[in-house]
Order: sequence, then structure tokens, then C-alpha cells
Amino acid sequence: MTTALVPNRAARALKSWFGRDPFRDLQTEMDHMLSRFSERWIGADGLPEAWNPSLDLSETDMEVQIMMDAPGMKPEEIDIEVTGNMLRVHGEHKEEKEEKGRTFHRIERRMGSFSRMVELPCDVIEDKVAAEFKDGVLRVTLPKAEAAKTHRVAVKANGK
Repeated sequence: MTTALVPNRAARALKSWFGRDPFRDLQTEMDHMLSRFSERWIGADGLPEAWNPSLDLSETDMEVQIMMDAPGMKPEEIDIEVTGNMLRVHGEHKEEKEEKGRTFHRIERRMGSFSRMVELPCDVIEDKVAAEFKDGVLRVTLPKAEAAKTHRVAVKANGK
């Protein structure tokens, strides 16, 4: 149920001025923003959202690079697959063995699996992809395919 924050007469006046009701637009935007916010925490289906590590995607003339945060993970817990211009990073951080006599009152560190599919901005040389894991950050370097590299063209003056 929606409650009007602005009297109808004022809303009608503004609607004739702007061609639409700006308060209705604002309310729609706020509803949309709050629903997206809650989906990030709870998930659209009402279940907690799966772990989805943050990543940065950048490129130079010669390569594409992915930097992904994966704190607490080990390199052997991460798998990387490249096909054409798609990169898939999958990982599973297993729960640590419980110590006898230890009772946990709070567990906030992420456990479980994640999978990220990223569309790369161009084709890469699949067999030259390199990955390095240091201080909880995964760096994947993907050399660009020759056709995707930037090529400079010299401009001639007067056809010379």
C-alpha cells in the first residue's frame, strides 16, 4: 500500500508542469533501489546469496587482466577456464576442521563455493593465460589475440 506524501492537487500541478509526476517517479526509483539492495543480502528467492568475490577487469594494448579478491583461499581451491572471450573462475573454500572442545559463537568468514563468468572485451590467446595468487588476490593475465591488439597506422602527408 502506497501513501501519498504530496497532496493530489500539488502532484497534478507538477505533472502538468513536468509532463509526468516527479514524486511517483521518485517513489518508483526508491522502491527499485531498495528491492535491489535487499536482493544482494537475501537473494531474489529468499535464500542467502552465494559468495560472489569482487573483481576488476582492465586491459592494455597487449593484454587483459582480472584482479579478484579471494581472501582466506588457497591457490589449489581455485579453477580457471578460458574459452574464446569468456573467463570462468570457480572456487570452493572448505570449512576448517573444528577443534575438540571449541564452541563457535559466531562464524562470519565466507565458506563454500563461488563461480564467476566474465565476458572479456576481446579474444585472448588461451594457452598463454597466466594466473598468480598472492595475499588473497588472484591476478589473471590474458594476452590478447593478434587480431584484438591495437595496431598503429602512420598517416602520410600528401600520399608520401
